[in-house]
Amino acid sequence: MYNKITAADIAALQAIVGTDEVLTGNAINPDYAHDELGGISRMPEALVRVRTTEEVSAIMRHAWERNIPVTVRGSGTGLVGAAVPIEGGILLETTKMNKILSLDPNNLTVTVQPGVLLMELAAFAEENDFLYPPDPGEKSATIGGNISTNAGGMRAVKYGVTRDYVRSLTVVLPNGEIQTFGAAVAKNSSGYSLKDLIIGSEGTLAIICEAVLKLVPLPKVSVSLLVPFPDMKSAIEAVPEIIRSKVTPTAIEYMSRDTILFSESYLGKKFPDTKNDAYILLTFDGNSDAQVDQDMSTVAELCLKIGALDAYIVDTEERKKSVWSARGAFLEAIKASTTEMDECDVVVPGNQVDTFIKFTHELADEMNVRIPSFGHAGDGNLHIYICRDALSEADWQNTLSVCFDRMYAKAVELGGLVSGEHGIGYAKKEFLKRQYGETPIVLMQGIKKVFDPKNILNPGKVCF
Repeated sequence: MYNKITAADIAALQAIVGTDEVLTGNAINPDYAHDELGGISRMPEALVRVRTTEEVSAIMRHAWERNIPVTVRGSGTGLVGAAVPIEGGILLETTKMNKILSLDPNNLTVTVQPGVLLMELAAFAEENDFLYPPDPGEKSATIGGNISTNAGGMRAVKYGVTRDYVRSLTVVLPNGEIQTFGAAVAKNSSGYSLKDLIIGSEGTLAIICEAVLKLVPLPKVSVSLLVPFPDMKSAIEAVPEIIRSKVTPTAIEYMSRDTILFSESYLGKKFPDTKNDAYILLTFDGNSDAQVDQDMSTVAELCLKIGALDAYIVDTEERKKSVWSARGAFLEAIKASTTEMDECDVVVPGNQVDTFIKFTHELADEMNVRIPSFGHAGDGNLHIYICRDALSEADWQNTLSVCFDRMYAKAVELGGLVSGEHGIGYAKKEFLKRQYGETPIVLMQGIKKVFDPKNILNPGKVCF
């Protein structure tokens, strides 16, 4: 179906980006064969590192003419194999497209290249008294990757997800054509939103080369509240009550004692409290101490009234760093606690979070396997991890198959979806097909064929 890369192709790629930016064979680090979890592994025939939109365009023109598959990769922090070159071909790395191009303080926008890291954009925004609200846990992910998966994160409960902050995208289409979708305006009813098709498409429709992103004024005050509960059921049941209180926290995260202990061990730092089985971690922000204090007090009193054991104010920089660094390290901490793991990134209605978490505990007991979890309690997005520990390869594969089948079916039963923010990639596409059925998948495949009739851009992902 696809052409293998020849010496002539390598010479053509080197002519576009320079000899040092094209790697082949043993010169390619094996890490480029997989993403963060490493569940699927394929080596590219050529790794090409780009710096400009024009370079991307020239590479895609060549790939289009030669029918060579191209997969785009940022930092490689994905968890579903979306950046793995399943068909070989070219792996196009965008981490050197890492410039913050301009800030427009009058229109509250910033223009960036796709290789800018989330942590770099967040710091730049704050230095200029702005906030870029999307806040996924993996701060070393690139903005291009965040846009490609429509990343959500911890502040989504108040501020929304990445899609809500993308004003326009400059992209390269599979045939090498450069186009800009959207505009640096607040409203747009001008036909189909092609920009929004690109967001969340996981690199299957076009290559993101530049993004105009919306910012908001930086809140002057931010305080967190750590609330311990006797069990996960009472912790999760508190979340709808918090939301109905008409206070809108910036973040509502849930965590178990076991997960916190993993993080303590991984970081070598103590968490403020580990005596209890379950915790809700909330953040409140605003422009006055009085406003934030009132919101925090309302929620603290409510939690205590419905069964919380205490409510710890996290207001100093040291305490904030202790709590949120532990929360940010949960994925790596769980990974470090086992020999191998895989993840289930479901989203369910808020009032079904406890039901789903209870189901995972029952499943863990039934399958005799560890299934730790944490997640965004405010929006129902759960991160569930199946740990291999000492299982044999055969038992591990069987356990994964059974657990994923059962968990995704349960999410659908509860009115949820198979992915909240990590995407579908290669690993979860069969579960997407099961959930949606024939017509939605055919529509998605039709969109893909319009953008990419040769299917050379990130083939084998999402709906194929």
